[in-house]
Amino acid sequence: MRFGVLGPMVVRRADGAEVPVGGPRLRALLAVLLVDAGRVVGVDRLVDALYGSSPPVGVANAVQSQVSRLRALLDVEVERSAAGYRLVVDRSEVDALLFEDLVARGLPGDALALWRGPALRDVGDAPFAGVVAARWEELRLRAVEDHDVVSVGVLRELVAEFPLRERLVARLMRGLHREGRQAEALALFERTRLVLAEELGSDPSPALAAAHLEVVRGERSPGRHVLPAQLTSFVGRAEEVRLVGAALSVSRLVTLLGPGGAGKTRLAVEVAALDPGDVFFVDLAPLGAGADVPQAVLTVLGLREDRVRVGSSPVERLVAALADRPVLLVLDNCEHVVEDAAVLAGALLSACPGLRVLATSREALGVTGETVRPVPPLAVDDLDSPAVRLFADRAVAVNPSFVLDGVSGPAVVEICRALDGMPLAIELAAARVRSLPVAEVAARLGDRFRLLSRGSRAAAPRHRTLHAVVEWSWDLLDADERALARRLTVFTDGTTLESAAAVCGVPGTDELLPSLVDKSLVEVSGQRYRMLDTIRAFCAERLVEAGERDRFRRAHAEWFLRVVQEASPHLLRGEQLVWLGRLSAEHGNFKAAVRWAAGGDHGLALRLMAELGWYFWVLGLRTEGAALADEVVRAVGPAAPEGFAEEYLLCALGATSTGTREPLPGAPSAKHELPEEFAGPPTRPFLTMLWGMAYGVPDVAAPSLTARGNLIGPDPWSQALALLGLGMQYQYAGRLPDARTAHLGALAGFRALGERWGMSVVLAQLAELARADGDLGGAVVFLDEALELSAAFGATEHTAGMVAQRAEWACHRGEFDSAWADLERAAELARSQGAVETLAQVRLGMAEVCRRRGDLAGARRWCEEALRMCPTGWFGPEETRSLIHIAVGRTALAEGDAARARAAFGWALESAVEWGNAMIVARVADARAGLALASGDAAGTALLLGAARGLRGTVAVVDPDVLGTERAARAALGDVVFDAEAARGAGLGRDGVLSALCA
Repeated sequence: MRFGVLGPMVVRRADGAEVPVGGPRLRALLAVLLVDAGRVVGVDRLVDALYGSSPPVGVANAVQSQVSRLRALLDVEVERSAAGYRLVVDRSEVDALLFEDLVARGLPGDALALWRGPALRDVGDAPFAGVVAARWEELRLRAVEDHDVVSVGVLRELVAEFPLRERLVARLMRGLHREGRQAEALALFERTRLVLAEELGSDPSPALAAAHLEVVRGERSPGRHVLPAQLTSFVGRAEEVRLVGAALSVSRLVTLLGPGGAGKTRLAVEVAALDPGDVFFVDLAPLGAGADVPQAVLTVLGLREDRVRVGSSPVERLVAALADRPVLLVLDNCEHVVEDAAVLAGALLSACPGLRVLATSREALGVTGETVRPVPPLAVDDLDSPAVRLFADRAVAVNPSFVLDGVSGPAVVEICRALDGMPLAIELAAARVRSLPVAEVAARLGDRFRLLSRGSRAAAPRHRTLHAVVEWSWDLLDADERALARRLTVFTDGTTLESAAAVCGVPGTDELLPSLVDKSLVEVSGQRYRMLDTIRAFCAERLVEAGERDRFRRAHAEWFLRVVQEASPHLLRGEQLVWLGRLSAEHGNFKAAVRWAAGGDHGLALRLMAELGWYFWVLGLRTEGAALADEVVRAVGPAAPEGFAEEYLLCALGATSTGTREPLPGAPSAKHELPEEFAGPPTRPFLTMLWGMAYGVPDVAAPSLTARGNLIGPDPWSQALALLGLGMQYQYAGRLPDARTAHLGALAGFRALGERWGMSVVLAQLAELARADGDLGGAVVFLDEALELSAAFGATEHTAGMVAQRAEWACHRGEFDSAWADLERAAELARSQGAVETLAQVRLGMAEVCRRRGDLAGARRWCEEALRMCPTGWFGPEETRSLIHIAVGRTALAEGDAARARAAFGWALESAVEWGNAMIVARVADARAGLALASGDAAGTALLLGAARGLRGTVAVVDPDVLGTERAARAALGDVVFDAEAARGAGLGRDGVLSALCA
């Protein structure tokens, strides 16, 4: 209910119907309870207020009877307790209490608009009424004196009633002066001076004298600013203030557009406060549907119907008042009365050439000449970001012990990002620092509407909680807009108009979606539409309430399966970059679709993940793709559903492709044979590559394109990939010319298709071949081209691996600073993707640089870090782990610990034998040669170096450790003996080398 006591008592129900309260005594009782609304009023105090010092006999029964009558009239409760009676209403429902709160908040214009006449004038002779009414009257006068909020006409009336209030007279003098009526202002001063002298025997006060001096000198009074006072500092919008001010200098109508809580009102107030002329602020939020917008403006301007033009329309009176004045009118919160606000703004701007309008709304007014300036979220980048500074400012206000530092800072940044940089949401979150540690606030943001449910009691109801902020916008939507808004929440990463129409199934989506943008429920950037997370969370609750969640999550997943199916063939051809860009824009939607399907439709999940596997791989997101595939496999179980053998095999292999996850028992993984239910060849070429990498290098005695069964499809990409695999087999067999031929054939195949990933991988292999020929310069040329191609499609993990490879070669050349710079770059790239295998390679490279520089402690530390993070279970990670063990052994050898070196070399050899990795066996032989040299066995050194060379074939030796070991052994044995022992080692063959290493 609403209660009015500032003037005749008025009580209205929620529907606007008036409730008559008969009899002065009953009105007096209600007034006493209203003065302390929401608080208990003791019986003794009630009696004193109503009857004074002479209460009648049986007064307690009289009060109880009056309370009973009051209860029968009201829709709110009058509680009885041992202490007295309490009227259960909020302060905002009582005009006098709301008046007090608005004055306290610095909103005198809004406060004075509630004044309808003398307060409590119809409560009879109740003793309390005069004191309370006088208090409110004094508050009213001070509001007028302290703030330039009323018209000259109202000031005239007040001065006539209170001629000795000099600050009131000074206000009227300045108002008359501002309107060019200096003679009237001077006459008023003279009359007041005479009254003061005759009645009080005093001279005018300094305030009144100053006003008189302004008029005498003809000084222009400062513009009249009717603006709400701000109780907090203004943070982070200096550039927006400048831009909006600039827009107002060239456009007479500027609308600040944004969702609830974006800070539109505060920005408008700050801009208006800098305006030198007259400024009037009109808050339209309290207006209900069909409310009179012109009347709200009239009230703020202080215009009444008691002068000329009585009976004219509100718009006509506004035109008369503003026609010849330079005024800035701020229309705040236009969205729910946008049509009425637009009509009024258009009419006033047409008729009043000196008028400018600054509006705030969640929807543009749509008036000709309007300049729309979206109010963006506050930036969230680091601890000095505007959003973070706002949080810190508000947090200190409620908890002075709060400090923004390296401990609290990361949590604050997390909070601000989660809240989209929205000022109101950030302020609500900061207010919780009064009772919760900032880390706890961050942790609870998953339930943000519950967490951010306590705002300022003085704020407008729509701004007290985050839920109320969004609900204000939701209530302005029609049925179709609400349906689209709630269904849009199934899109995790924004959407295109095409996707929204296909998934949401709302007729006219092409018109409705732009309408949601206009109403600030949706943001648009280019051709993509997205909701801020806070709005999305609210609308998602409405989707659940409508019982539509699973239906539209399925529609979302099925749509994005069609999207990736359409893209798949293009990802293997020259148009790869264009299609990768399209798919990358839907990255979050793909992940959300897979995760929903994993819980709701296993077949759909397998199809989605099988199609997306190549997308994740080619972008260098192997770790992320593996994690998602693992979720699907574990949801499905250890066996493929009927009809999904290929899809399941792809997911199972993808899940373990980084070696960071244990395979699901029974599911296909590295070193397994192909499942019987999969006949091949694959319909998805990516399976060919994934199986080859999972299984490792086959028996290289007789390299073959068909070494792993019917896994090679007839398409050109699969054929080029097969040549790449064959070339790698030749490399491991030491047949470098054959490897080069195969790789060049693969490069030609990938070039013909324009497929950059394949070209990049082949060029990296050709770089290895150039290095094997001893041409490090040529190797770097190949690698740089591979890196350029990799960067073109953003394959971050792939790029990191190649940069680490380039660093290894720089280290071999003794270019340690260059190598370290590359390693740091590779580490950053690998960390950004969570690529632990690549990061382990980078740590290995750092260990080698430290060892070559003589920093053995650093080398040992980096080796330990590399081993700690290096995964197991796949060919690639196992090779990296073996190389780390070799580096551990060489570091131990440099420290004089031969036993530890031997053990480390033994671990590397064991893994190489298990995986059939002849190249690692050769590396172990080189490393063991160094151990033999340290023990004084020069002949054994020569034998092992020859054995390693025999395994490598014609590969040139560029490793400075191996070259140094060979020089020392030659010096000890002489060239003839060295060459003879080396030749004997080269003839040992694989089994002979293993026997020699295990001896």
